[in-house]
Amino acid sequence: IISSGICGTDKHILEGKDKVPFPAIWGHEGAGTIESIGEGVTTVKPGDKVLMFPLPECRECSSCLHPKSNFCLKESILPPTGLMLDGTSRFTCRGRKIYHLYGTSTFTEYTVVHEIAVGKIDDDAPMDTVCILSCEVPTGFGAVFNIAKVTPGSTCVVFGLGGIGSAVLMACKASGASRIIGVDIKEEKFPRARTLGVTDCLNPQKLKKPVQEVVVEMTGKGADFAFEAIGLIDTMVATLESCHPSYGVGVIIGLAPTNSQLIFDPMLLLSGRTLKGGALGSESCIPKMVTDYLQKKINIDPLITHKLPFESINKAFELLQGGHCIKIQLPFILEK
Repeated sequence: IISSGICGTDKHILEGKDKVPFPAIWGHEGAGTIESIGEGVTTVKPGDKVLMFPLPECRECSSCLHPKSNFCLKESILPPTGLMLDGTSRFTCRGRKIYHLYGTSTFTEYTVVHEIAVGKIDDDAPMDTVCILSCEVPTGFGAVFNIAKVTPGSTCVVFGLGGIGSAVLMACKASGASRIIGVDIKEEKFPRARTLGVTDCLNPQKLKKPVQEVVVEMTGKGADFAFEAIGLIDTMVATLESCHPSYGVGVIIGLAPTNSQLIFDPMLLLSGRTLKGGALGSESCIPKMVTDYLQKKINIDPLITHKLPFESINKAFELLQGGHCIKIQLPFILEK
C-alpha cells in the first residue's frame, strides 16, 4: 500500500455505529503496487500499480452479469465477515487472528486481496492522490450518473457535504443540474461546496422547520433528485421527503448504523417518488477514471483538503470526526 484514504464509514466504525469483527485492520480506499500474486492470477502482475475495491467485481454472479447491478454477491460488506472468500484471515499478530475489512484493509503497508478486488491503473498515476478513486469518487459519481441519472436543468439536494457528498456535487454539476442545494451542519464546508457547484446552502440546525420542508418550499414541490451521503436514518427520511411527490428520486449512499430500521410513511412512494440505494458506481470504470484524471477530464484535487503521513492517522480521525475536512489522504511515503 502506498497511500490510503479515510472514509466516513471508517469514522462510523470508530464511533461504534457500524459493527465489524475485531480486532481488524481497517481502511478500504487504497492505492498500491502488486508485490506478488497467487496461482491463477492473470489480470495483474508484480510491479503493477493498482487500486483496491471494497466492493469486488467477480463478473460471474447474477449481480455482476445484470446490466443494472454492480453489488457483487462475493462482497463482504453486508454483513462484514472480516474474512477472505475461503473463510480464512491472512493477518495475524502475536499468534492471534486479525480480521480484514471489506476485503481490502488498507491501513497497513502490506495487505492481501482477491484478484476481483483490484484493478490495474496507469503507471504514471500519482499514488498519493488517486486512492480516493477506489471508493469516494466512484460512489458519488455512480450515484449521480448510474443510479439517479440526473438530467440537465434539474434541481438536486445533497445531504452531507463531506467527501462523498462533494463528489456528488461535482457529478450533479457535470450532469447539467441547474440548482444544487447542499445540506450540512458544518458551515465551514459551504464555501468549498459552492466552488463545486452548490447554489444554495442550508444548515438544518439554524432552520425554524425541518430541512425537508424548507427544500420543498424552495423548489415549489420538491427536488428532482436527492442524495443522502451521511448515513443517518433521519437524513434518509428527509432525503425521501425532499423529493418531488410525482417523479422525485432519492438515493441513499451513506451506510446506516448496524441493525437500524428505516421507517417512513408508505404514502410517500404511492404518488410516484422513488427511493434507491447504491454502493460505489461500477468497479470496472475505476481504472478509466484514473486515466480521465490524468488526462484532466475530471479533477479530484478540490476534494482533498488534507494530506498527512500515515503516522498521523489519529490526527486525521480527529479532523474527520470534528467535521473540519473534506477528504484526508494518508501516504506511507509522501511523493515529491
